[in-house]
Amino acid sequence: MRALLIIIALSVLLFAGSALHADGTIRDAMGARTTGRGGANIGFADNGQMLLDNPAAIVNMPGFRLTEIGVDLLFTDLEFTDPDNPGGVSAEDNPFPAGQIVIASRSPDGSIGYGLGVFSQAGFASEYTMNGPFPFSGPQHYKSIGALARILPSVSYRVNDRLSVGGNFGVAVNHMELEGPYTLQGPSPFAGTPTRFDFQATGAAISWALAMQYQLTPATRLGVTYQAETSFELDGSTVTEIPGLGSSRWDAEADVDWPQYIGLGLQHDFNCCLRGGVDVVWFDWSSAWDSFDIVTSNPDNPVFQSVVGNTLNESFPLSWRDTVSVRTGLERDIGCGRVIRCGYVYHRSPVPDSTLTPWIQTTLEHAFSVGYGWQVMGNEIDLAYQYSFGDDSFISTSSLLGGDFDNSTVATEAHWLSLSMIRRY
Repeated sequence: MRALLIIIALSVLLFAGSALHADGTIRDAMGARTTGRGGANIGFADNGQMLLDNPAAIVNMPGFRLTEIGVDLLFTDLEFTDPDNPGGVSAEDNPFPAGQIVIASRSPDGSIGYGLGVFSQAGFASEYTMNGPFPFSGPQHYKSIGALARILPSVSYRVNDRLSVGGNFGVAVNHMELEGPYTLQGPSPFAGTPTRFDFQATGAAISWALAMQYQLTPATRLGVTYQAETSFELDGSTVTEIPGLGSSRWDAEADVDWPQYIGLGLQHDFNCCLRGGVDVVWFDWSSAWDSFDIVTSNPDNPVFQSVVGNTLNESFPLSWRDTVSVRTGLERDIGCGRVIRCGYVYHRSPVPDSTLTPWIQTTLEHAFSVGYGWQVMGNEIDLAYQYSFGDDSFISTSSLLGGDFDNSTVATEAHWLSLSMIRRY
């Protein structure tokens, strides 16, 4: 079962070892159509991502059936500088894809809609080779992967000519890896002990959301969506090395919560050829990512068992703050089935400088995007590009024990290329 979850988390999402950045670790947009208009989608009903962003939209989509497949290719530029690496170190930058697949239908009278979608919604990753702190001086491997996929059966119901409601109820899969030199934070008596660790764990959890769309005027549609917090109990293993004791493999369990969020969106048709949208989404990071708690047990090294004991609890401080993401976009029909798009996204970074590390380097605040759509043999093809950036972040005094990340600087940029194909029946 655990192997199956890993396959779903890593093969379906295709998170392979670079870095995924958006509002915190949740993507600003998925699919080329939504990406091209800056992620605005809660008030729209023209693409498969509605099953995630607003499942109430299914009954409002053009046509009676929709299938969509999309691939998003990510390029990143990450850099970390500290006293052990004064010249700065760039993370490995291997482009990699993420994807989504959607099938949706509505009844001939438009009263009921339903569908199934698989979405690579969120994640983080980085991989550095850089000098570590004493006693792990010299080149060290720092690596992180966090991947969240949602598999969502969805339904929609038209209440009247203006109002539709809907929701999704499915399963989410989360896989996480952390590797590198690390100072234990506690609450165990061994807080402050330098280690080198390799943690891997995977889990599944129930995922659900509720949504509505309301036709305010013939030209304006309002959408509202609520995504419940998704709580995981990950199961895996940790290999820990402590100078003087050697290394040991432990069984590991971790509690990880992905945040609840509420989104409000508008779509407005300025005329027959020009449309615009704006989404405002609040993410409850402060409740979900206050800390990352791991319980390790059953060390296979008898020295660890006698000195450390049979269990070791660890709490990795995060102290993330809530964010509000504003996503705006325009699209214009230019004839012969062709569409041009542009968009802008703003959200502050949820990560306080005091808990920023090269493992979770999610400091982007701005994103600009452009897109283009055309039709080929009845298929709607969309292409988009998004550039994301934020100010460099300086950590004077880290909240993590050990001073490993004191007087350090992180810099982050990201580029997305997205391609989607929609077929309607």
